[in-house]
Amino acid sequence: MKFRPCIDLHNGAVKQIVGSTLDTSVEDGLGLEENFTSSQPASHYASLYSSSSLTGGHIIKLGPNNDSPALLALSTSPQTLQIGGGITSKNAKQWINAGATHVIVTSYVFSNGAINYDHLNELVSAVGKDKIVLDLSCRRKQGDIDGPYYVVTDRWQKYTDFVVDEESLKSLSVYADEFLVHGVENEGKRCGILEDLVVLLKDSPIPVTYAE
Repeated sequence: MKFRPCIDLHNGAVKQIVGSTLDTSVEDGLGLEENFTSSQPASHYASLYSSSSLTGGHIIKLGPNNDSPALLALSTSPQTLQIGGGITSKNAKQWINAGATHVIVTSYVFSNGAINYDHLNELVSAVGKDKIVLDLSCRRKQGDIDGPYYVVTDRWQKYTDFVVDEESLKSLSVYADEFLVHGVENEGKRCGILEDLVVLLKDSPIPVTYAE
């Protein structure tokens, strides 16, 4: 097990947001619950993590106005951080060339409620399997406290039909180097991990980062 740091960017600032409050208002910040907003830029944290030998972390761009601070962070500490947020097969190579070790992808691969294998194969062709992290952040459907975990997209507000389980982890492992999974219901709430989800993820054939 390894600790990995994270830099969440919202409107250019480093923030810690309660993930389940993300919605289409992310651009103006209405309705967001924030635990923390830093006065330091993303590049400060990139340098701090690198000097502390904390590698394998990620930058997540939440909405617009985040490309410039993300690029500065990657140039400050190249080849130590992954990048996610708005990644497609058309721009993935640009972010790798900018210094990211991997690109993190959800909505481009999971579109219209289902997995898009054409997009997934295009992404593999663009940067290679070894540069891809598939974000399988998931949540149970409302009221179904013992049901399966479904991948959610579009700031974690839209359910897909893709269930996270041992079989699905195995099937997607041939397209990615790692998985990233946020337990959406607990993310940012400082209430601990979703233990049953963590137990499920132990069956993954490739490395998994569980994020809170």
